Amino acid sequence: METMISDEIKRLLRSLADRYETAGFIVGDPSWFMHQVSDPADQEMIAFLASVLSYGRRDLFLPKIQRLLDLSGNHPAQWIRSGAYTAGVPDDTACYYRLYNNHMMRALMDGLHDIVVHYPTIGDYVRVSAPGGNAVDALAALSGFFYARGVKGMVPAPRTSVAKRPCMFLRWMVRSSSPVDLGLWASFVDRRTLLIPMDTHVLQEARNLGLIASKTASWSTVVRLSEAMQEVFPDDPARGDFALFGYGVNK
Repeated sequence: METMISDEIKRLLRSLADRYETAGFIVGDPSWFMHQVSDPADQEMIAFLASVLSYGRRDLFLPKIQRLLDLSGNHPAQWIRSGAYTAGVPDDTACYYRLYNNHMMRALMDGLHDIVVHYPTIGDYVRVSAPGGNAVDALAALSGFFYARGVKGMVPAPRTSVAKRPCMFLRWMVRSSSPVDLGLWASFVDRRTLLIPMDTHVLQEARNLGLIASKTASWSTVVRLSEAMQEVFPDDPARGDFALFGYGVNK
């Protein structure tokens, strides 16, 4: 791909990534929850649940994630594996958070239960289902698993959506040597294939920097922005997520 980003912009983005990819980033961020438990299976599980719920206002969805961590007694992997979640989340139509009701949350957890009983972690499922180590294949495997079980909209698919929250979850799981991201899947998903989690804020900041021209968020926009970030961070394009966050803060 022909280089289109100026050296000045590259230096700016690298400087912002250095400044904002710190332990302080997790304060008030959904990634905070996976740092509150120490067992990798628990980190993976609460990270996945946090990613599913991370939309809308943070002051509203962060307490919903905390509730799940509390219900699990800070051991969400065993909570799911043992089936104890059925006592904590009733199978009814009462709202859990915004578009998600309790029945939808139970269906999601039933799917997670199937994974951890048979594999026995989410990462093990991805390792088997997307053996090539490509992030898009990993995203498709996760979304396809839940869609096949009637869980629709909670784990968006790549290509047919921007899959912002799954891309964020994959960043947490794959990127290593980071004070924010855990790198639990670093050995079997290639971080060079990670994609930037796309939302309206990221789209706006990327446009302001001249990284993309699109005015609307789509999967093709996600791919183009991720390719642009490969010019700046050749071995770690998802690091650009911190840079774009920092650019917005600095403005």
